[in-house]
Amino acid sequence: MRPWILAETNYAHVKNCHYDVAVLPMGATEPHNLHLPYGTDTLEAEAICSRACQVAWERGARVVMLPAIPYGTETNQNQCRLSMNVNPSTLGLLIRDLVQSLEGHGIHKLLILNSHGGNEFKPLLRELHGTTKVQLFLCDWFRGLTADVKSRLFEMPDDHAGEMETSLGLAFFGHLVAMHADGTLAADDGITAETRLEAVNKGWVSITRPWHLLTTNTGSGNPHAATAEKGRALMEVIVERLSGFLVDLARTSIDERFPF
Repeated sequence: MRPWILAETNYAHVKNCHYDVAVLPMGATEPHNLHLPYGTDTLEAEAICSRACQVAWERGARVVMLPAIPYGTETNQNQCRLSMNVNPSTLGLLIRDLVQSLEGHGIHKLLILNSHGGNEFKPLLRELHGTTKVQLFLCDWFRGLTADVKSRLFEMPDDHAGEMETSLGLAFFGHLVAMHADGTLAADDGITAETRLEAVNKGWVSITRPWHLLTTNTGSGNPHAATAEKGRALMEVIVERLSGFLVDLARTSIDERFPF
């Protein structure tokens, strides 16, 4: 039993344990090029969260990892077979209910660990602010948490099922990564199409990108330079930073000026 993982923990332990922080991993169910599993985002969230919570626990922080939510917002992938969509408003209601449960059980700090780019939770944090005793925090691990190290670890930037995600897959769920007989990835090159609008292509204006038109086989970013070593190196940085935050959060008292 790993006591920082709720799904593995029994009531004999939980009823006598004072948890300071809960962590909710948010994933998705969607295709990731031809080589990564549909559960990639959820598997990444679980791998990151379990390791960060373990390190924080071993440093004295009483954290609990809630079961991962394996669905996310996929409206732009509705033409990609068995990409399973849950609308933002529905996800918001689910998280609201879980927050109410945590508040009722006396856990007043929650980190949402998001592993899917289609999930946008900042508006939800604003909506819930002041309506609950639970203080909410959000980490999109693939954005700010790793922005300064991605250029050092990976050869080229990617968006979805590219070098970064494939490296994590090879390192932490390699048995699910499809390979050719010669040991190369069973993936295409993740080439994406440009729109006819220059402002969109340059990032000045954003849209919800129709994934079946943007990509060939749902991959955005070339995965072929990925290695398990790169995945482990990235995980080391993520766990160090995230566990440090969880320790700080657990030790910080909530008062009228929290978190300032």
